Amino acid sequence: MNLLKQQLGFFFYGLIFWFPIAVTFFVASVIFAGIDSKVRTGLGIVFPHRYFFTGLGFLLALFIIYLSGLLLKKTSIARVLAKIPILGIPFAVSGGGAMSLGRLLGLRPCLFLYTPTCPSYGWIMSQEPARSFGEDDYLLVNVYYPNVPTILTGQIYPVRKEAIIVLGNTSREVLDLLLYSLRSPESLKMVPWDNESVEHFKERVARFGLTPVVHTSKERL
Repeated sequence: MNLLKQQLGFFFYGLIFWFPIAVTFFVASVIFAGIDSKVRTGLGIVFPHRYFFTGLGFLLALFIIYLSGLLLKKTSIARVLAKIPILGIPFAVSGGGAMSLGRLLGLRPCLFLYTPTCPSYGWIMSQEPARSFGEDDYLLVNVYYPNVPTILTGQIYPVRKEAIIVLGNTSREVLDLLLYSLRSPESLKMVPWDNESVEHFKERVARFGLTPVVHTSKERL
């Protein structure tokens, strides 16, 4: 009986490996056949069918997709489409656009005061001057606050610069930490802003409620 259970275990383990591969090939074949058939049917209105071969419609569809991307990148069409609310986000050409993993990995991670007593993880996106009475009196930092575990669907909060501590850790380290401590860094490396004095930085760290931890020789946290 145990031998039978072991053999079934091998079978299901192999099934888990091959099933997603089979589904991927099946979906790809259906998409290929559907696109190829539709495009060749459309071409048949103008050209005789004897000039067609299997795959011609799919190759033509790929060329149309490539040509569309070329036009969007090299002409002003993307700028026009970017003005459409919500739907125009993927066509933004000014460095914005929807959040992606590649974009997130290129941002600087930080700690910011989500509440007066609760620091939270985030990523620094940009800095914006806040104007009052016709003058630029304040500087706000746009911080990306991720949802866990769906990291790429988060919110953007305007945060005062003094309420942010830049982290010297990589974005990958912070991502792993947010994913339920999949891999935790040895420590969080808090660094000051550029041109910030050490004294001012220590004052800001104290406002976060962070104080140096003195470890005893018997126990380390």
